[in-house]
Amino acid sequence: MTEPQQASLDDRALVQLGKDALTIEAAAISAVSDRLGEAFVHACRTCLAARGRVVVIGMGKSGHVARKIAATLASTGTPAFFVHPAEAQHGDIGMVTREDVVLLLSNSGETGEVLAVLPVLKRLGIPLVALTGNPQSSLARAVDVHIDVSVPSEACPLNLAPTASTTAALAMGDALAVVLLHLRGFTEADFARSHPGGSLGRRLLLHVDEVMHQGAEIPIVGPNDTVSAGLLEMSRKGLGMTAVAESDGRLLGVFTDGDLRRALDHRLDVHATEMSAVMTRQCRTIGPKALAVDAVVLLERHRITALVVVNDRGHVVGALNVHDLLRAGVM
Repeated sequence: MTEPQQASLDDRALVQLGKDALTIEAAAISAVSDRLGEAFVHACRTCLAARGRVVVIGMGKSGHVARKIAATLASTGTPAFFVHPAEAQHGDIGMVTREDVVLLLSNSGETGEVLAVLPVLKRLGIPLVALTGNPQSSLARAVDVHIDVSVPSEACPLNLAPTASTTAALAMGDALAVVLLHLRGFTEADFARSHPGGSLGRRLLLHVDEVMHQGAEIPIVGPNDTVSAGLLEMSRKGLGMTAVAESDGRLLGVFTDGDLRRALDHRLDVHATEMSAVMTRQCRTIGPKALAVDAVVLLERHRITALVVVNDRGHVVGALNVHDLLRAGVM
């Protein structure tokens, strides 16, 4: 067996080959987009009407695409899972119920493993949707809804390796998921609940009371305490500010690094001046049950670095700063 010879190409030729491949794949998606019509609408309505889940089936490269489509559907509000057609013939078909709809992928429409599960699916009497590149194929003729995802050519120069065809099928799956997302009224909060470990999940599920300092960690002084006492409290608690409150906890104002600079500019005696004379009375606050991302918005909008957390009665229950939000992963 002879060793394959490597082509000698300069950098410019390599870039051009890459661009050619991307151009072919972009053209494939454009061609599929131009064909969207009644079949696509029927597929969307069929998936939406299913009381069960969307079962996605594919073999080989189409199987990889099918897995991704199932994952995208599931994460955007349409319950879905992937079934390998070969495993389906050895028991996994039992995962499919009469409440489900099945989405089958095969570029040729003649994939043996996919066609082999059709009789069982037909006996269940469930809706069948297929994505193929051949409207005249056995699979296309056997299903209830067929979406044509044929492409003019593959990006592979031999026109053999599934490239543009898999891109087109994947894009069609994304289009289906996006339409279903809209039909279901799926929101950012719904997405966050499906992704609790991701950054969006942290941003939309985390509340202020989960990241704020509480109890003895809250920097707080009284209005008759001296500025020097306030400085000590700020230093001990390390949030760059201190709340100023009545003995019952009702917030009166805050004292920050900025207030300190202004006090020093006026040559005030920090050992004799009371906090009520230098504090900022109209201060920004947030509630404990607000989303942590709302705290981020407040900090950025007003160009401040810390917030006092108050309850419905205006009593201090916590405090947080920008570093707390950074550690929580919401900034």
